[in-house]
Amino acid sequence: MNKRVLVTGGCGYIGSHTCVELAEAGFEPIIVDNLSNSEKIALEGVEKILGRKIEFIKADCCDAAAMEEIFEKYDFSSIIHFAAFKAVGESVSKPLDYYRNNLGSLINMLSLMRKHNVPNIVFSSSATVYGQADVLPVTERTPRKEATSPYGSTKQMCEDILHSCSVAYPKINVIALRYFNPIGAHPSALIGELPRGVPNNLIPFVTQTAAGIRPMLSIFGNDYNTPDGTCIRDYIDVTDLAKAHVCAVNRMIEGTGHSNYEVFNVGTGRGVSTLEVVQTFERVNNLKLNWKFADRREGDIESVWADTTYANEELGWKAIMPLDETLRNAWRWQQYIDSQKK
Repeated sequence: MNKRVLVTGGCGYIGSHTCVELAEAGFEPIIVDNLSNSEKIALEGVEKILGRKIEFIKADCCDAAAMEEIFEKYDFSSIIHFAAFKAVGESVSKPLDYYRNNLGSLINMLSLMRKHNVPNIVFSSSATVYGQADVLPVTERTPRKEATSPYGSTKQMCEDILHSCSVAYPKINVIALRYFNPIGAHPSALIGELPRGVPNNLIPFVTQTAAGIRPMLSIFGNDYNTPDGTCIRDYIDVTDLAKAHVCAVNRMIEGTGHSNYEVFNVGTGRGVSTLEVVQTFERVNNLKLNWKFADRREGDIESVWADTTYANEELGWKAIMPLDETLRNAWRWQQYIDSQKK
């Protein structure tokens, strides 16, 4: 069986963790990344964890000629497509960049899959496609709502492109994984989330505040209709999330899906408030963070968490990492990164 998997954006946060899980499951990940929003330190961390080199090619997935060369050189069984711009706020100010990159890279992948007879693609989607759902938790049948940002629009449009292609080209198999809120780091603390500039996500801001890099953490809004007034999200450990991609690749290779286009929610099935995350981080790491409540942030939804029954039963996958351990790993990763800078 062909175990070679193209991982686009494989030096990114989720991509690097997925490469570790793929390799440990017997696959051969080939990383393609233009390093526009990632660092080679992630590749170095993956290789340290695995104890061997991983094939890496610096290329832009929007560069059709460069990608053609890669597809001519390697025979892939599957693609996991992470490569995309992902900052919600930036997408509002730079919509053309997001549409060009996120749609263009996927269209290139699909065109090359057809030309080179690559049958399987796992797409990195997002729970943002649901917006503020009318009923919680959300299932895969929950209606998608109009996106609140160009980033969200690109995820919806990419899903639509993939669905259309699965209908028109029955030899292409698609699994779209709708992520909830990935957090944490690999238990080795050799790879983790590495934002450039001011973090957009909660946990890097928490760990950077704990490390003294940021003077204060702001919790946006304490007047939501939730038990403690702060937003509720479904925070999933990044290693658990990475393992879902391995399950998805196996499902397509083994041909056990119900159709050639499937969607799965990838979360824990439990909503946790922002305040609860901050307080848990303080407790498990024996730290006191400098934080304050701030005004609500425009565009933030109040609550969302997943019903993961379908992924649990069909993919044979389940999130198992406790929140305490996830937040310990996140802090250990921050300490490791700081030590590398000294």
